[in-house]
Amino acid sequence: MTQDLLVFSPGPRRIVCLTEETTEWLYLLGQEQRIVGISGYTVRPRRARDEKPRVSAFTSAKIDKILALQPDCVLGFSDMQADIAAELVRRGVQVTIFNQRSVAEIFSMLFQLAAMVGEAEQGAQRIAQIQTDLRAMQAVVAVKVAAGARRPRVFFEEWDTPHISAIRWVSELLDIAGGDDCFPELALQSLGKNRIIADGAEIVARNPDIILGSWCGKKFRPETVAARAGWEAVNAVRHQQLFEIKSPDILQPGPAALTDGVQKMHQIIVQWMDADLAGAFPSWAH
Repeated sequence: MTQDLLVFSPGPRRIVCLTEETTEWLYLLGQEQRIVGISGYTVRPRRARDEKPRVSAFTSAKIDKILALQPDCVLGFSDMQADIAAELVRRGVQVTIFNQRSVAEIFSMLFQLAAMVGEAEQGAQRIAQIQTDLRAMQAVVAVKVAAGARRPRVFFEEWDTPHISAIRWVSELLDIAGGDDCFPELALQSLGKNRIIADGAEIVARNPDIILGSWCGKKFRPETVAARAGWEAVNAVRHQQLFEIKSPDILQPGPAALTDGVQKMHQIIVQWMDADLAGAFPSWAH
């Protein structure tokens, strides 16, 4: 019997995910059976590390191992994986590179991927629920501001040496969570090298009320930040408002940042607002 040349597969069935957010989303959609390879940095969901072979770091990958998995689609992120993508394309592999940098672009990526695996309706429903939760968060902040609370100035440090400030989706989620990014002008720069703050005195001058650290997988050390020369006068240091947000929860432009990451920032900010309303942070300090 001859092969039916008109039969096709509705969506890729052997997917390699070069970053964490696509893996997490496919698991949430109940489509993990399509995944044949993941990033070595994957921690969400935890079981993915036990169930799937790890074939890549962030800017490097085991090309031969990927090819051996016979993927019909490889999913990657941004220009930072351009070399991996180019090599796979030269080897005849279908590659989709997403480049989401804002909250809206993350939602768009999530919907596109859901549609790609035949789960557009479920994807849209999950996105709508996340949006509902984020609007509820904004409403909580609005009530507190109406009651006289101030929005804290927040410095989000993505790396410590040199200082790198928040990327766009983090800055936008900070806004939703109730804080004001100290360096909103840098958030529009997609490349980390363009968000470097060479002189720490500039951070001191902007006097953040809260400092959030997420050092790309390296443990955040609030005591090290507090001990920086000249930082003792910074509100966040004076009032011990230095906190870590785990990198997998906020620096992956996918479900984690839109849920756990922003929720953790919101909790910290709301606690600050409540303390501020109670008079813990005198207005003259601002």
